[in-house]
Amino acid sequence: MKKQNAAAATGTALDDYLLRRHGLVLVQDGAAPGEPDPWTAKGLVALEADLAQRGHVLTKQLRDALGRLRPLDLAAAGTRLLAGIDAMLGADRRHQPLFRRFPEGVPSHAHADYSVLIRGYLLHQPSQLCLVCERASLEAGIGALAPCAHLLCGDCYQDLVEDGGGDRCPLCHTPLERERHLALDTRGARNAARGLKSGQLLKPLRLAEAGDPAELAGTALAALLARQTPLNPQEREDLALLLDHAPADPAAWLPEAIPVRESRAGVLAALLRRDPERTRPLLSAHLTTATDVLRLIWAWSGAEPDLLPGTARTLRLLGLPRPLRRDLLAVLDALPVGTLAEDLRRHRAAWLRAGELLHPYEHRTRFPYAAAAFAVVRQSDLDLHGLGPELREAPAPLRVRETPGGHTRLTVETFAARVEHAFEQGDLPAAVRLLARRPGELVRRLHHLLRVHATWFPGEPLPAELADALPGALRAVAPGPLLGAYGRLRAPRELGERRLYFPRGRVASAHSRFDWGTPVPADLSAPVCALIETELLRRAERSAAASGRYEMAVLDAALADLVVPFAERASAKTLVAVPRGSVQPLPDGQHLRLFVHWMQRPHQRVDLDLSVAFYDEEWQFTGLCDYTRLVLGPRAAVHSGDFTTAPPPHGATEFVDLDLRALGKARARYAVVVVFSYNDIPFEDLTDAFAGFMTLTPAEAARQRTGSFHPRSVRQRLDLAGDARICVPMIVDLQTRSYTWTDLNVGSGAGFHNLYRHHAEIGSLAHSVTAHFAPGTRATLWDLGCAAAAAASDEVWVRDRSGRGLGRYRRGADEPVAAFAERLRGRHESDHRTEQPADDTARLIAERLAGTRAFAALVHADTPVPEGASGTLYRLYPGRLDAAPDALERITAGELVARFAPNG
Repeated sequence: MKKQNAAAATGTALDDYLLRRHGLVLVQDGAAPGEPDPWTAKGLVALEADLAQRGHVLTKQLRDALGRLRPLDLAAAGTRLLAGIDAMLGADRRHQPLFRRFPEGVPSHAHADYSVLIRGYLLHQPSQLCLVCERASLEAGIGALAPCAHLLCGDCYQDLVEDGGGDRCPLCHTPLERERHLALDTRGARNAARGLKSGQLLKPLRLAEAGDPAELAGTALAALLARQTPLNPQEREDLALLLDHAPADPAAWLPEAIPVRESRAGVLAALLRRDPERTRPLLSAHLTTATDVLRLIWAWSGAEPDLLPGTARTLRLLGLPRPLRRDLLAVLDALPVGTLAEDLRRHRAAWLRAGELLHPYEHRTRFPYAAAAFAVVRQSDLDLHGLGPELREAPAPLRVRETPGGHTRLTVETFAARVEHAFEQGDLPAAVRLLARRPGELVRRLHHLLRVHATWFPGEPLPAELADALPGALRAVAPGPLLGAYGRLRAPRELGERRLYFPRGRVASAHSRFDWGTPVPADLSAPVCALIETELLRRAERSAAASGRYEMAVLDAALADLVVPFAERASAKTLVAVPRGSVQPLPDGQHLRLFVHWMQRPHQRVDLDLSVAFYDEEWQFTGLCDYTRLVLGPRAAVHSGDFTTAPPPHGATEFVDLDLRALGKARARYAVVVVFSYNDIPFEDLTDAFAGFMTLTPAEAARQRTGSFHPRSVRQRLDLAGDARICVPMIVDLQTRSYTWTDLNVGSGAGFHNLYRHHAEIGSLAHSVTAHFAPGTRATLWDLGCAAAAAASDEVWVRDRSGRGLGRYRRGADEPVAAFAERLRGRHESDHRTEQPADDTARLIAERLAGTRAFAALVHADTPVPEGASGTLYRLYPGRLDAAPDALERITAGELVARFAPNG
């Protein structure tokens, strides 16, 4: 029994998912009957102290479950829990086991450490979480019991006294002293409080109750498969993990439609490997295009089904079993032959490789249309007799061509070629009619169409063909192209502007150029933007009608700083999912401590360099801080020193400290953070590599004896991955004390890479990024939040950027939803407004949400948990609201975008 429990305590990948996504901890029962082991009680104190240092706290149910474990099982479970939290923060590289000398002894100072830390939290931010009822009380204050320091609200303490248990702590059963609150004026508590940041709260860890993991896995799997937008790398890993916990029979749970085709291919490939006999009958219903079949073959071979250019030459394809090969040929043969040939032509190099596995000519008579389509791709001769009248008549876009040698070949005229031909002929109506057949293509080329019209017919209104085709196209297109077109057209453009392009790839890269094309005038773009806003509102209303309206909604005005996620396939895994291009204020603290950690493979040498380039207002290079210049100015920027190798098992870490106050006095305006692979080794070849930043007080920055890495102060980290050598995580605006999250990689040639060599290219890219994502130029989460709130609720509360102001908007009895949404989006004519301290505003929001079904989209989840609330919550940064019950469903930015999918 002990061996089984110890193995269970080591956990699985599902444990990490539950901890990261839901703050839940799965505990296997491992206690013997009788009184709790005294070593377990002491070990729990040590675990609580370590968790408090990382900003986490055990709720009562979870503490009770851990308290029933045997000492060795608790040590294993505690070590696993701490390792999971440290992995999220990037603090796990030199982490020591929880009980190094267990069971000979536990740290004697653990109880004092925990007590001091809890008192520090209460001094700095009294509104912490009650560990019994798991909410921050709105009326009764939160206090710490003496001497154990466990947090309890006044209501729970009063219930404890009335039940006759007021002499012992309800969590650890320690006898209590006469006063229930600890004295909060001790030197240790004040020192601990000075090390905390404004608004820093203890994050609650809850017990994953019996049955919860499987249920949560199933719910999360269904949500990922229903997504209408591509999954980011972390979500793709989650999908693979959750598939391992899905029921055996895929027909019982696989949805009828999986909108994202890459996800569809990955799921089907995984199911085919697990149970081909049950999965093969489902293929014909889920593979609706030839490209779907190709994606499945790629996923079957263990590759990403994104079909990026170049992968066809390097990918080692795995053989297909004969039954599966016949099934895939049958799917291809059932498609219209003209569309099939064009789809194969679109990915010609990949289909030439796939044809080596499918052997289409082996079953030529059984699947004649598939064989003919491959003949088009291979440009091979084909005898059309005996293949049916449809092929002999060569329907469009197929063409029959006789070769000089007297042989017959089929060719195909692609859709893109026909569209370009119409443009070349100056026939804009013909181009619009063609594009209207494929709504996604029409919406993606909206800017091009309007630009061509403005060039040929200056001053004329929207062409009638486009005005007629747009409503139907907008109704059918996915949210990504819709929001992309909206962001491109909503802001005025100038001749010669710098345009930023994001090529498809597995890592996020960008390049810019000057655009000397005709700017689209406002009289053309404005009506198109109005149509897009109407379509977004229509989708929000349909979604509200399907899932139910909300009694109220709460929004943060700062959502306008968060760009709608795009190109998520290439986004890096991060601690906080800030969308690329978003601008965020720097957290409180006068120092930024940047870090990069990496570990190379055995018998390999990799030299990563953390560097910062400084530029003035006009983006002229003014200086740097890297391994060539360790100190800039009067210690305004300080580098920790250059590691040229990072051998296992610990790797290496470099730091750069930025004194924001000192840098603000210099002539630099921007600080661009860059990570270089000096000796040209791609990040994907490393065992591990990540970068990020912490915010520190001057005392913390100067205190080296406690180590350079402060897990509690980590604000963001991202993994360095993919075939890239230069990463630009963020751009810091020293004047406004904000940063633009870029998550971009810069192209590089061969050779040694450092800041001095690339500073001009990096400055140009950073300039283009800040211009591309300037306020008002892109679709934001504020646009989506306003549409969702106005369509689903008649009462909306908006918290301003300072966190102190709160405005109420009520829809009039005869006010159209579109007018209400416009008033809300522009923040005009609020019905009521209050101005008070930020913490009081947070409490007021919780009071308004209590007992209601609500929609909340917040930047910081810093409001107390509203009692009895249900509905939907989006938040960027964690906080007290994360402890809300499951009735308040938490969604990501991608899931918010997916709510605007086409819905009829």
